[in-house]
Amino acid sequence: MQGNLPPEAQEKLEELQDLQETAQKVAAQKEQAESTLTESKTALDALEDIDEDTTMYREIGELLVEAEYDEAYDELSEKVDSLEVRVEQLGKQEERVEEQFESLQEELQQMLQGGGAGGPPMGPGGAGGA
Repeated sequence: MQGNLPPEAQEKLEELQDLQETAQKVAAQKEQAESTLTESKTALDALEDIDEDTTMYREIGELLVEAEYDEAYDELSEKVDSLEVRVEQLGKQEERVEEQFESLQEELQQMLQGGGAGGPPMGPGGAGGA
């Protein structure tokens, strides 16, 4: 059926496919950030439960390096804060992409329903191209 679509409809369909790919990428990034956030919060909670004098180590690449409690706590707190912001930003981006997708999908449906000879039933510029 794609071969029978008018050029404008074909273009909208390609935009929809691109948006779908973008939505999948954003969702994967958000899922990864949420997972890292959960791990970081768990580590921060565990850190709050141990004595400040306990010898601690942090992983740097392939090495374990001794770390000071205050430094580790501050770095982990900052990481949690930045991940919370990142997850929020990705959530908003996900919503925007979803809104664009739905809007474009409606445009395409209107174009196809009103489609053949008369062009789209609503909207600007039925004939113009890029």
